[in-house]
Amino acid sequence: MLPDFLYLIGGLLVLLVCGDLLVRGATSLAARYGLSPLLIALTIVAFGTSAPELLVSVRAALAGAPGIALGNVVGSNIANILLILGLPALIYPIACAGRIVPHNMLIMMAASVVLIVLCFIGPLGFWQGIFLLSLLTAYLVYSGWDARMNPHDPSPLADIEMPDDAFAQSASLARKLPHGDLPPPLQSRRVIALKIVIGIAGLPLGARLVVDGGIDIAHAFGVSDAVIGLSLIAVGTSLPELATSVMAVFRRNDEMVVGNIIGSNIMNILAILGITALIAPLPVGPDFLSFHLWVMLGAAVLLLPMAMTGGKVGRMAGAVFLLGYGVYLYAMFALGHVAPVIENGLNGF
Repeated sequence: MLPDFLYLIGGLLVLLVCGDLLVRGATSLAARYGLSPLLIALTIVAFGTSAPELLVSVRAALAGAPGIALGNVVGSNIANILLILGLPALIYPIACAGRIVPHNMLIMMAASVVLIVLCFIGPLGFWQGIFLLSLLTAYLVYSGWDARMNPHDPSPLADIEMPDDAFAQSASLARKLPHGDLPPPLQSRRVIALKIVIGIAGLPLGARLVVDGGIDIAHAFGVSDAVIGLSLIAVGTSLPELATSVMAVFRRNDEMVVGNIIGSNIMNILAILGITALIAPLPVGPDFLSFHLWVMLGAAVLLLPMAMTGGKVGRMAGAVFLLGYGVYLYAMFALGHVAPVIENGLNGF
């Protein structure tokens, strides 16, 4: 049991450190090139924090347990809103501010509806995967076009070429800007890239340590594979989003929190399921059609009013989100809404 607890604690530490590096690197990238932090969160950060979902889903498909992929994505999308957004909101109210929040929220809603329709049509196979990846391509092209047509106000230091040496950087800034007008110095390209790369690479590692440690501990206490699959794996693959969101809240970077959650949910549906469906057909169990998919859509509906009006996810809303997640877990386990396809998938995984 001791190594499992060490894995769990070590994984959490890795998540916190790498989440902080990713937030700082992404924020510096946005400041240096005059990009919106929200756009960076919706794309680079969202894809980076969705890496564990991709690894788990692809691994499951290759191992002959593709049913885990759908449960992983649906469970992660539910956890992202109710748990990952609700928990940081208890620390500090999160503003859904930013010009592109409303239409990206609508894109997330549309992706959720598309997934539900595809699941009712039948298993997610090769052509459904192509369709989801085509939607992902269109989304990325649209995001790039929108960024070009509506450029973010650049940082006051955007036109200053920064040397890599930190001391020389500070001296250069002191010479070029008047005293009192000095914002946080822009970092070099190499430092920014290093932070982002370490953050993105370290988050899946930390999540894997937490999940592996948590699964072994759960097995030691007699917890079933089905419960582990729909709780520990789903929440475990969402830990990068949690680490990134918590560190962003402490840095008062609301755009990074909201963009990370919305972008991750879009990436999970369009990219993760799209790629996995190309590898193996994804069966859809009856509990998904009658319960889990609707909870995922309902969680998105809860966030919709705040995202569309630029409101705040305050402490009360955060408590409601967390309560909703607790009710979901209770309904899933106590009332028997554990999808058999996931249980069968875990037995082969």
